[in-house]
Parts: sequence; structure tokens; C-alpha cells
Amino acid sequence: MTFKAQIMDEAAVERTLVRIAHQIVEKNHGTENLCLIGIKTRGIPLAERLAKNIEKIEGVSVPVGKLDITLYRDDLTLVADAPVVSDTHIPFDVKGMTVVLCDDVIFTTRTARAAIDALISLGRPARIQLFALIDRGHAEFPIKPDFVGKNIPTSLREIVAVRLAECDGETGVSIYEKE
Repeated sequence: MTFKAQIMDEAAVERTLVRIAHQIVEKNHGTENLCLIGIKTRGIPLAERLAKNIEKIEGVSVPVGKLDITLYRDDLTLVADAPVVSDTHIPFDVKGMTVVLCDDVIFTTRTARAAIDALISLGRPARIQLFALIDRGHAEFPIKPDFVGKNIPTSLREIVAVRLAECDGETGVSIYEKE
């Protein structure tokens, strides 16, 4: 892979997450029956960071869950012969809740579709909304995020790499080109 550009540094990611937290509160008229669920892997710290920002804004702690979609992927055989599934951890009932699914990059929308399937298997939320830090285009399903940090049109030869301190030791977004 060849480095092409840094799209966001740590400060830009943080500003974006504050803006998105405000948008989530505004769109949902507050925090009543609101929860955030991070899609493994980088969606989890993004959901946790958004929850902290919402708490600063509203003074309310919004519940956060963790969702592993491995077994709901339609490309499961391409992922691994024996996929490793970590536990989904949602310590609250999603029934009747407004769930904001959180992910780092939306690309083909297949992850979002799998996350919706996994979430619905746990209960019937009142509504499901989607947040992606980066929307790079190339959707294969009619799924569009409700909240987007940054739209970055990309070619299929490019890779968008989101790095978060919780997973990678540093925070930022870069584009690489496949060789």
C-alpha cells in the first residue's frame, strides 16, 4: 500500500464527534430512549466517544453496547473458514429504543446490513439510525447513514484507514492506494 493523504488528524476526529453528538441529540429531540451500539471493531470506541460527548451536552448518560456482526455477514466464507466471534455485549433491552449503530467507514453497506440483521435478532427497536465517521461511497444496498463525519469519494483501488487511539495507539484518517 502507498500512502496518499491524511484526511483527518486527531483534533479533526474529535471536532467531528462533538458535531455528530449534537446532531444525534437534535434529530432525536433529546436522549429519551436513545442508545448507541458500536459495530466491532472501531465502531465501539466511536460509540463510547459519542456517548461521552452527549453526556457533556445533555448531562445524561446514554447506554452503549457492542455488536459483533461476524455471523451475519453475507461474505462469511470469504472472511475465514472458522470465523472468531467475540461476544456481543448489549446490557440493555433494545425494544422500543432509538438505536444509533456506529461504524468507522461505510463502503459497500454490507456491514451496515449485517448489523441491522444482528440488531433485529436481539429485539425490535423503535428506529435504527446509522453513524459512519467516513462515507467513502460505493454502496451496494439502499442504505445511507443518518450521520456522517466526512464524505470522501474514493476509487476502488483506495483504502480508507481509520485509526483510533483505543485500538491503534493513535487517532486519524488516511487514504492509501493498493499496489
